[in-house]
Amino acid sequence: MLYFSSVYSTLQLAGKYISYYRRALNRKGHGVHSPFVFDFIRNVLNNGAGYAQPSDVEEIRYKMLRDETLIDVLDLGAGSRTDASARRQVSQIARTALKPEKYASVLYRLVCHYQPQTIIEFGTSLGITTAYMATAQPAAQVITVEGSPSIARLAGKNFEALGLKNVRQVAGDFDQVLPGLLSELRTVDVAYIDGNHRYEPTMRYFHQLLDKRTDGSVLVFDDIHWSREMERAWNDIRQHPEVRYTVDIFALGFVFFRNEFRIKQNFMVRF
Repeated sequence: MLYFSSVYSTLQLAGKYISYYRRALNRKGHGVHSPFVFDFIRNVLNNGAGYAQPSDVEEIRYKMLRDETLIDVLDLGAGSRTDASARRQVSQIARTALKPEKYASVLYRLVCHYQPQTIIEFGTSLGITTAYMATAQPAAQVITVEGSPSIARLAGKNFEALGLKNVRQVAGDFDQVLPGLLSELRTVDVAYIDGNHRYEPTMRYFHQLLDKRTDGSVLVFDDIHWSREMERAWNDIRQHPEVRYTVDIFALGFVFFRNEFRIKQNFMVRF
């Protein structure tokens, strides 16, 4: 599989993080002239609004971290950095595939702050980030897509345990299910793209989502510095003429379309 040659090693990633940290704005947002982006930094990244995240979702995470059950994994994306085997322990998936609490909390605050009505997630995994977003806005429709049936079943059990009623699960290859899903939706307010970490699929999803975006839509891309392909995709997305603002916090990239200013602005913020 040729795409693995573009994945950065742990040492390379460390060097990239140091470079990002040196170049990024401080967490207080000093030097940001856009009121919208300043508000995003203050209330979403720094939780200036004081949003209290749900502890029950983290209890599910801890349960998954202790679960040594072996399951069959169908991986349709760019694979795992640490283990590409087809049979894995749930605990191993939880350690390597779940977004850490620090970043899951950012997604929670994003949804709390902007109160989107339609959220779509590419890559359910065990459902932790899904649960954070669904809990943040119980009135929203949260659609989450997972390519591995066994992982999707575990996520479904987690949603049941949390009593989440606003999550719709879709199992299947993103490329096969996304066109049909999007045809059902008038708009997409928030999209979290966490799967198939390669250039061409990432750009294809971006362009498909453009047709459903509004002035207030937010696209969130995971692992934007994970590989050469993802960095290339992130760079092309930042330069797209319909994109107005981007915020890079290294592990996640946020894309905004607001026409607050005519000048395109790209920010790197320490996180």
